[in-house]
Amino acid sequence: MSSVSDSAQATGKASVGANADAYLKVDNVTVEFPGVKALDGVSFSARAGEVHALMGENGAGKSTLLKVLSGVNRVSQGGLTLNGERRVFTNARQALAEGIAIIYQELTLSPNLSVAENLLLGQLPERHGMLDRRRLYQCAREILAELGENSVHPATKVRELSIGQQQMIEIGRALLRDTRVIAFDEPTSSLSVQETRQLKRIVKRLRDEGRVVLYVTHRMEEVFEMCDAVTVFRDGRHIRTHATMQGLDHDTLVSEMVGRDIDDVYGYRARPRGEVLMEVAGLKGPGVSAPVSFSVHRGEVFGLFGLVGAGRSELMRLVCGVSSPSEGQVRIDGEACRFATPGQAIRAGIAMCPEDRKSQGIFPIASVTDNLNISCRRFFKRLGGFRDPGRELANTRDYIQQLSIKTPGPRTRISNLSGGNQQKVILGRWLSERIELFVMDEPTRGIDVGARRDIYSLLYDLADDDKGVVVISSDLAEVSAICDRIGVMRDGELIDIVPRDEATPERLLGLALPA
Repeated sequence: MSSVSDSAQATGKASVGANADAYLKVDNVTVEFPGVKALDGVSFSARAGEVHALMGENGAGKSTLLKVLSGVNRVSQGGLTLNGERRVFTNARQALAEGIAIIYQELTLSPNLSVAENLLLGQLPERHGMLDRRRLYQCAREILAELGENSVHPATKVRELSIGQQQMIEIGRALLRDTRVIAFDEPTSSLSVQETRQLKRIVKRLRDEGRVVLYVTHRMEEVFEMCDAVTVFRDGRHIRTHATMQGLDHDTLVSEMVGRDIDDVYGYRARPRGEVLMEVAGLKGPGVSAPVSFSVHRGEVFGLFGLVGAGRSELMRLVCGVSSPSEGQVRIDGEACRFATPGQAIRAGIAMCPEDRKSQGIFPIASVTDNLNISCRRFFKRLGGFRDPGRELANTRDYIQQLSIKTPGPRTRISNLSGGNQQKVILGRWLSERIELFVMDEPTRGIDVGARRDIYSLLYDLADDDKGVVVISSDLAEVSAICDRIGVMRDGELIDIVPRDEATPERLLGLALPA
């Protein structure tokens, strides 16, 4: 296998100069689903040798457009032009054959296959009609080295990797194909600092090779650091394309995305701190290498910061009954508790909203109503213990209104909602459960700026209501802006707890980085 740059030079297909005419044109594309117009007459173009950002709130139409490019969604009107030729894709195979690769935020890997098999799926090397494992592993090692994942063995099952490593494997799979248009959907949302740096190098190289790079992200700093142009979507419509980043600022871009000015996305609200709600004493277990002790008060938003693999999520899984501690104790309102299952923790008033909403937080094929009421149906039973669908539906409608959940209706499949609205449904589930301590693992991962502000406001509302909130986040700006105190973890240890007024980015990052 040759490197990505070697492949581009050999084929000549991606060697169009950065100053050439647009390679990709989206012309008046409209996509309609029952009762919803996901894209409404969208038109823009992107040049070869350009990193072109696609910006907008969740539900603005970015993911729908990527699915049009990949052949998953069919257009109702309009079409695509590639290198001057009109193209219509009816399936993903046709799009791949034309050199289009999409790396979705929700991964599409096969967890029970090896890393090497996932990387070369569809183009596995053969010898005498049999799989040539020597060549398979050699090719896999070369692309893993390009990705900066040398520690990953090609024979490792994908399910054994971290989410960040799986994301890099997804990227590697696209790089192995002769792609002329490559789209990244929130690529850094699960990556470590080191993996993010490597991704940025890969994107720069793809641009230098003359490929079209479409880049979907909610992280403004990435747009201004990496991108040459940006197209803004809102409510399925094309709002504006900036052909250059010169003269464009953060506030203008946010205003175009949300249709209104947002002065402070974090909107921090100070509040008095109440009594100790939860106390963790000497807790240790899988992923937590040294005994950890800390407390969370009522009315407090407590942050857990650290680099990927620091043990933040693992610590709270011990607290919430997902994993079993080897030593230590958890006390709720002064009473010692030990949870063998998450269900026991929920009954005691502790619930966790996991980082991976798709596989751990929601039931994708079920409705908003079923997802919101799945845990709390015992509160809505009729005499005789039978379910009461009417009361469940009323509960759903209450939280749709209270949490401003954007959905066509309570019976809509939750997988059709944006990430931010899925997160709100999960919050509604735990509010229905009368939870006292909310553990939020990467609560705004893959969520746009407007929805993030809504989520932060909901967390402050919980704290105002005398609940406790724990926010696990690798986003340094987020934890320092929304939390009252921040615990910093490193290599499975709680290094320090920093009050908000002392939580400078330099101090937090200094504590999180290896000594």
